[in-house]
Amino acid sequence: MVRFLLQVAGLALALSGGLWLLQGLGVLMWPAESFMLDQRQWAFYGAITLILGAALLRWAGKRR
Repeated sequence: MVRFLLQVAGLALALSGGLWLLQGLGVLMWPAESFMLDQRQWAFYGAITLILGAALLRWAGKRR
């Protein structure tokens, strides 16, 4: 059960980080009212969040 929760949390972090990264880089301009669009600081935050999510997924996958 703990492994499943870690995987869900890792996936949520990775997906939200990817969204923030793409919005911050100006690649994904959705939603149009978002304050994160084309803001490099959000690209940085997104990259960090994406890396943390991927690391959590990897760690949860190794856990028995």
